[in-house]
Amino acid sequence: MNDSSPARPAAVLDVWCELQCPDCGSALADLRALRARYGDRLELRLRHFPMEKHQHAFAAAQAAEEAAEQGQAWPYVEAVLGRAAELDREGEPFLVEVARELGLDAEEFDTALIDGRHILIVDADQAEGKAIGVTGTPTYVIGGERLDGGKSQEGLRERIEEIADRLLAEREA
Repeated sequence: MNDSSPARPAAVLDVWCELQCPDCGSALADLRALRARYGDRLELRLRHFPMEKHQHAFAAAQAAEEAAEQGQAWPYVEAVLGRAAELDREGEPFLVEVARELGLDAEEFDTALIDGRHILIVDADQAEGKAIGVTGTPTYVIGGERLDGGKSQEGLRERIEEIADRLLAEREA
């Protein structure tokens, strides 16, 4: 690795998520706490795993990708997850409305949902998730270890912190 390359985080946490999933909404507090504790030393990467039982999840994943393109991935994800009942009721118009509320280009969201420009990213995430054994959300992968938060989130943040601390210590050693 040459010294002119941009600094990379010492640890990466892949967060397999579905924006219509109540368990993912419950996980927000843990994700906020992890961001507060580690800052940019831990990269949280949103990975999509929409499930068929939630009819708006695939569109929501595409909308999250559009939010990422507009530089607001996590604020958008948090806003949608915090109001999953509205997503259940209102579907795609709600996704565009959240974008508008956050000051994003809502027309571009609408267009992105129509033209499907982010479908391949969502499909690729879902395929990779299936390949590594993701069956529900949220599921976390850090340091090669998969942690399933869909069944219970009890103790998961502590486990993620243990692994992140180990990865950071190894990097600094």
